[in-house]
Amino acid sequence: MKLEVIIEKDETGYYVAEVPAFPGCVSQGRTLAEAKANIKEAITGWLAVMNEKARQHKTQVVEVSV
Repeated sequence: MKLEVIIEKDETGYYVAEVPAFPGCVSQGRTLAEAKANIKEAITGWLAVMNEKARQHKTQVVEVSV
């Protein structure tokens, strides 16, 4: 899966990464490489949480390619 990730350097020097397609999926790192690694972990966690929420509410989960 490929996702667009926005990475910006904040006023403290940290790189902040955000996935616009996944509300609330944000991470950071001291370096660009660290921010990229951390956002990958955040994406995995975000997907796991959303899948669990869908199961608990007995909603249907489908896969769509665009």
